[in-house]
Amino acid sequence: MLLSMTGFGEARRQTDQWSLMVEVRSVNNRHLKLNARLSEPYGVLEPDIERVIRETVRRGSVQFTLRVDRPKRAEDYRLNLVALASYRSQLETMDSGSIPVSTLLSLPGIVEDRRPATDSPHDDWPQFEGTIREAIAKFQQSRADEGRAMATELLALGEALKEYLERVATRGPEVVAGFQKRLTDRVQHLIQEQGVTVEAKDLIREVAIFAERADVAEEIVRLRAHFKHYAEVIHEPESSGRKLEFVVQEMGRETNTIGSKANDFEVSRAVVEMKGLLEKIRELIQNVE
Repeated sequence: MLLSMTGFGEARRQTDQWSLMVEVRSVNNRHLKLNARLSEPYGVLEPDIERVIRETVRRGSVQFTLRVDRPKRAEDYRLNLVALASYRSQLETMDSGSIPVSTLLSLPGIVEDRRPATDSPHDDWPQFEGTIREAIAKFQQSRADEGRAMATELLALGEALKEYLERVATRGPEVVAGFQKRLTDRVQHLIQEQGVTVEAKDLIREVAIFAERADVAEEIVRLRAHFKHYAEVIHEPESSGRKLEFVVQEMGRETNTIGSKANDFEVSRAVVEMKGLLEKIRELIQNVE
């Protein structure tokens, strides 16, 4: 089953102590690259998060976000009355007149944050892990859904390639027969115009040389084998974009060889179409894990 390197997953959890939001998204990359954005003080959890991600993701640039919000309560804050009195006293000596309370409250040290700090971010990991795995599961499902769509398109492109290859295979004998007829007509014309003589064996030798140069039977056999391997890789249980890249590279090599040997318009046109299809396949598999 193919997996796309593009995916998205999100999960949330709410408790009396905190609100947790986890988001996982990715784009294609030849290797696994993790970029984590974690609320303070949970940056120390990045190795644990990467370990969980690596259990299911092998390639791609992964953007992971973990946001923790703790609800604010009245008892979490108190006024520092000593600091407030000190500010007020100093301002009054400057004959500043009546100072608005809102101005005093904005001064440093007036409002003290009494929210309890987390003893250790690692203590929260057991509660976070389930939500993280839920987000990753949704992320994996989105990659699998896109992977199935990509597999369908890749198989359709493979079938189109087969059709053009069969046109080339059918055209091969006609190319040689056409060359033989053109050569024979040319020789007969020379005999009539110039009175020259041509041995039959010489004519046969020229046709044989041309047939050997234009013969693409081996390339056709190898391409058919590559097509079979291509479909097998797409249907493998484990997604393998790199293996697909190798198979398509070999398909391109054989197609180029057929094009270089082609001495026929119909074969050349089929090869051009095949190259266009192979380019579409290459673009698609760039996003296969």
